[in-house]
Amino acid sequence: MKKRELIFFAALATFLSANAQEKQTWSLEDCINYALEKNIQLQQNKISLQESEVDVKTAKAALFPSLSFNTGHNIVNRPYQENSATVSGTEIISSNNKTTYNGSYSLSAQWTLWNGGQRLNNIKQQKKNQEIAELTVAETENTLKEEITKLFLQILYADESVNINKGTLEVSKATYERAKELFNQGSISKADLAQLEAQVGNDQYQLVTSESSLRNYKLQLKQMLELDGNMEMELELPVLDDEKVMQLLPNQDEVYQTALANRPEIQSSKLSIDNSKLAISAAKSGYYPSISLSASTSSMTNNASQNNWAQQMKYGWNNMIGLTVSVPIFNNRQTKSAVEKAQFQYNSSLLNLQDKQKGLYTEIETLWLDALNAQQQYAAAEVKLKSSQTSFDMVNEQFRLGMKNTVELLTEKNNLLSAQQQRVQAKYMAILNRTLLDFYAGKDIEL
Repeated sequence: MKKRELIFFAALATFLSANAQEKQTWSLEDCINYALEKNIQLQQNKISLQESEVDVKTAKAALFPSLSFNTGHNIVNRPYQENSATVSGTEIISSNNKTTYNGSYSLSAQWTLWNGGQRLNNIKQQKKNQEIAELTVAETENTLKEEITKLFLQILYADESVNINKGTLEVSKATYERAKELFNQGSISKADLAQLEAQVGNDQYQLVTSESSLRNYKLQLKQMLELDGNMEMELELPVLDDEKVMQLLPNQDEVYQTALANRPEIQSSKLSIDNSKLAISAAKSGYYPSISLSASTSSMTNNASQNNWAQQMKYGWNNMIGLTVSVPIFNNRQTKSAVEKAQFQYNSSLLNLQDKQKGLYTEIETLWLDALNAQQQYAAAEVKLKSSQTSFDMVNEQFRLGMKNTVELLTEKNNLLSAQQQRVQAKYMAILNRTLLDFYAGKDIEL
């Protein structure tokens, strides 16, 4: 009985957990935080960062000597020799056996003392690569934040557009119902009634289209968050007032200077220049001599010896230490070509930084101008919307009284719908561009 109760409560907990997840409401902050945790590209970049950390450790380890132990064991068969003589350590061993066994044991060390500073430059390069990998992670995070913000505001725009189309459809239906009364009274023709009925159908189509756009934007957001497309996703859509739309825009040059100092793509390009300088120094190290120190201790054994294994190891023991100096004289232009290619890469990295800086300025300038234009369009759309609403209300009332015809009513209705759409479009364009400007200026994304 207890086992059944445990199974029941476990199943109930699972159901409640799944149900709670399905009913979770997602704010913009929730979406961004989830993407920063689950996005595949970002996770891959973090793995690359971990790899760069290993590369730094490997480069540092190259400063130390290497140590290795080697042993070899051989069985030698001489089928046609009456006897054989071999040298094992310090003794000459003579044997009548056609098959002998010998073993060798050695411990050796190798240490590069100097190679033109190539190892030190490699350490510096790997550290720069690690910093670049960190900046790549930050750049991917910024891209995710920007793209999610754009999608979220597109969803806000689409949602408000749906509400506008719903209101328009309700007005069309009410107008059509009133038109049927006027038609029954003989105040309007059948053609006018049919025209108003067609308008209802058109408004229904516009509503379906706007709802389809809203679903599509939500699907894109799910895909960016790596969520299952079938999962129900309820968004927490904030209400953004006029004050948010018409906020004073930040100074364009101040935003650019802040972005130059903080944006990861700019810092990454600067580090690439530093890396290119180090690459030139590393390539030039090929002109310098290299000095290395080696040492080893070894011994050997043979089963034909009259001495036991310990004695053979003792008498065969020898030590060696050596110093090697390698001076490059002619290497088929490899070093010179490497230096020239490193110089080309340095020049390319300088141009890449200039391109990134120009691209950043263009992006900020475009955002600033788009935000300013959207604010001005919003202010104009507000005035147009008020006049269109007043005009439509008057014509609609006159139509109810039989004083205006169908064409005049539909014209005013379409003017009102156009003004509403222009206003909402300008509203979210202004908010989006202002939000991204603040983000480039180093502020957190907030709606």
